[in-house]
Amino acid sequence: MKKARFFVAMMMVPALLGLAAGVYAAVNFQVVPGTYDPAHTFLVQATWLDGIGCPTNAGVDLTGSGHTTPYTDPACSTGGSNDPHNQGLLLAKTGPTGNYAAAQAKLQGVDGVTLTELGYDLRKPRGIGDLSGSHCGAGAPRFNVSLQDGKSYFIGCQSPPPTTQTVGNGWLRLRWGGSVPLVGYNQTTGALEPIVGKVKSIEIVFDEGQDTGPDNFGLAVLDNIDVNGTLVGHGPSKNGQGGDDQGDNGDQGDNGNHGNA
Repeated sequence: MKKARFFVAMMMVPALLGLAAGVYAAVNFQVVPGTYDPAHTFLVQATWLDGIGCPTNAGVDLTGSGHTTPYTDPACSTGGSNDPHNQGLLLAKTGPTGNYAAAQAKLQGVDGVTLTELGYDLRKPRGIGDLSGSHCGAGAPRFNVSLQDGKSYFIGCQSPPPTTQTVGNGWLRLRWGGSVPLVGYNQTTGALEPIVGKVKSIEIVFDEGQDTGPDNFGLAVLDNIDVNGTLVGHGPSKNGQGGDDQGDNGDQGDNGNHGNA
């Protein structure tokens, strides 16, 4: 009997390891910015920039002495590793939402992951309903999640509402899932339902322009992109830099038609 139990236990090890790999495979993911702009309107931008991210243990000079003291925004007490230049992800769409163009960022290295949590830090004060700071609409910025079983979902900045919202000094930490099941809008049926299954791809899409209220800003700054608790707060290595997809390989933004339930 002991041998039989040992055999069964050993047979279970690969399955358990596979499950762990599926959940935690996002450890080495990258966030690669790019644009969908097939008509070459040059009205969208997506890029990582130094100095615009949520500061975690950054240095500030408050006296003009040339000496710095540590500073951390309360919204981002933790941040992605290896981000000495405090990078942030700029996503912008100038002009009308109806323009067939979008700023976007592809999450590379998430294929096969079973999602439990998604999120990002947003450069915006007080809360997602505040008109100041980054645009935070029902459909942008949003996660577009495609699963290997063919289903696809989206999670907008305000819809569904974030599970948790941490308010800092000009930044918000937004998380979906985590302590509760991760849900999103089914892009076929429009129903809000749990996201269950292995990931095929994840993108962040920004396609709401300056005519979309209530802020009419058409721009958002994100940082510390979160997949299952792993944070990425800087751009990819040079050989992974994103660019303008020009409609060849990129997913088209839906120009404000998000199918919200």
